[in-house]
Amino acid sequence: MADYIVSLRRYYGYYTAVFFLAILALAVLERHGMPARWIGYSFLLLTLVLYATIGVLSRTASVSEYYVAGRRVPAVFNGMATGADWMSSASFMGLAGTLYLAGYQGLAYVMGWTGGYVLVALLLAPYLRRFGQFTIPDFLAARYGGNAARLVGVFATVLASFVYVVAQIYGVGLITSRFVGLQFEVGVFVGLAGILVCSFLGGMRAVTWTQVAQYIILIVAYLVPVTILSYQVTGIPVPQVTYGQVLQKVTQLEDAIFLDEGEIDVRRIFRERADAHYQRILMLPDSLPEEDRRLAERIETLKKNNAQMRDVAALERQRQNLPKSSDEARSHWEEQMRQEARRGAEPEHHATAFPGEKQGFNNTARLNFLTLVFCLMVGTAALPHVLMRYYTTPTVSDARNSVFWSLFFILVLYLTAPAYAVFAKYEIYANLIGTKIADLPSWVTAWGKIGLVSIEDVNGDGILQLAELALNPDVILLATPEIAGLPYVISGLVAAGALAAALSTADGLLLTIASALSHDVYYKIFRPQATTQWRLVVSKALLLVVAVLAATVASQQPATILFMVAWAFSLAGAAFFPALILGVFWKRANPVGALCGMLVGLLVTLYYMVRVEFDRIPWLGWHGIGMEPWFGVESTSAGIWGVAAGFLTIIVVSLCTRPPSQETQDFVESVRYPDLGQ
Repeated sequence: MADYIVSLRRYYGYYTAVFFLAILALAVLERHGMPARWIGYSFLLLTLVLYATIGVLSRTASVSEYYVAGRRVPAVFNGMATGADWMSSASFMGLAGTLYLAGYQGLAYVMGWTGGYVLVALLLAPYLRRFGQFTIPDFLAARYGGNAARLVGVFATVLASFVYVVAQIYGVGLITSRFVGLQFEVGVFVGLAGILVCSFLGGMRAVTWTQVAQYIILIVAYLVPVTILSYQVTGIPVPQVTYGQVLQKVTQLEDAIFLDEGEIDVRRIFRERADAHYQRILMLPDSLPEEDRRLAERIETLKKNNAQMRDVAALERQRQNLPKSSDEARSHWEEQMRQEARRGAEPEHHATAFPGEKQGFNNTARLNFLTLVFCLMVGTAALPHVLMRYYTTPTVSDARNSVFWSLFFILVLYLTAPAYAVFAKYEIYANLIGTKIADLPSWVTAWGKIGLVSIEDVNGDGILQLAELALNPDVILLATPEIAGLPYVISGLVAAGALAAALSTADGLLLTIASALSHDVYYKIFRPQATTQWRLVVSKALLLVVAVLAATVASQQPATILFMVAWAFSLAGAAFFPALILGVFWKRANPVGALCGMLVGLLVTLYYMVRVEFDRIPWLGWHGIGMEPWFGVESTSAGIWGVAAGFLTIIVVSLCTRPPSQETQDFVESVRYPDLGQ
């Protein structure tokens, strides 16, 4: 084993050196006039070729290698692979953007995700490794007996993992569309090829060694831009230490911007627009044809006055997109009213904890912060694609050690994300807000074409106010090098890192879904006599089908990355956490209780999530389904209700029905007290 570890270190050392040399070569070529588009192509091609090479070299026909990498991944390397598996588009792209927009409130993601690994180390990883099978539904079937628990586990695994993988493929689409110039929908499917090349050929073995390589790229890509920014702004290249100084400068800029007369005027106009939408809603159905007439008159007026065709076309599109019915109009205008009201609201300082004008708003913000931390913690501890990684270590002791290394490698990024948000905000507030709209830098237009940046001169003064700038949180990290005026090779490096983060997580998620369907459904239930070769064929076919479905959904851009990921965590936590914890630590938990608990937890979470987040789902013909949140808890924290319902249901139903067999209780005992050397 020692020689094996030495060889791995040598190979990855060579790999890292080659990667740094490639970056230096591209930097030199940029200085000599290499076009930015070609730099983007080079990074995309280089990284995909590296991952494909590892995938091809790691191809396997062994079931053990395909599902659990032969159970011989050393703890440090498993920690790096878990770090890459974990640091998805949400962590790499979404976290810095959320911290930029939400300030203190965004720290809930850092605390929840980090705290979740403590739960994994203490409550689950060593016990699952002691169990020693391939998937989480395997454990549920053995602990609770029969295939009912297995099937519910498979359904929950597929649902949570599918929502999560859609977010990753969406991130791939953003990267390829911006840095390679592909249309977003095309970029999604191009990125899908990079995802499939590893998981399709070599399963967990290929995914593991590719993820180690991807971790190296993503962490370098994450640290380099903000380190350069830190040196430019403070003279010290340690952003994790210096961002406190920059936060003070941001606070001073906020004080000046928030009191600017133009800024106050813009927010007043947004509030007036929100009020106008409210009046239209009250006057339905008469207000719908009235709005159509109003837009038609404005279009005619612009044409008579020889206005710019751009303004005329915008109004014509607005008229074309008017809702066709009163129900659709109500939903559409309510959403617009919320957006306008949000942009017209009094701004909050970045460092304000639990913001709100009144005590009630403060309490709601605090409650959402704490519930989100809880959901992310239990979701982390219950995500199947993360827990599967601890089946790959040689021993139980290595499983526990690999959790430590996972947390270490993840913390490197999480301690940097708040700095990223503050430095990006400083650059935007200091160098962008207050400039003439006609003189805005090219990155605003470039990201605007993808729909992630929008600017509207609401008060017509030709100056950009803060409220007139709308940024999708997913753009902050990718655009930071351009915002700061760094060389384009740094932008390409960041894109390569974001691609590595998305691909690594998507690989693990697709493999988890395919394993659940092929191993737990096809092999364990329908064809126990299936040959090894046929099982792998089925797994790869299912992986391909799921990947194409996820890419199709991602091409519709259903939500921001972090929102989709938070939903996945709530679903996983509600479905698995109560059943796993009680399955390990409470012998009295029985099959009926677990089955009811998983179903109730999952359904409660889905019900709350859908009704709070969506007022209509057109393709299902649902309209007016929205409801007010319970106690103000947002849909991203829907798991708080599902986890509570799951625990309560398992305990009550188990106590009211027959206890599990002695054999099952002995099994719990054997899992509870693992031999660390095994």
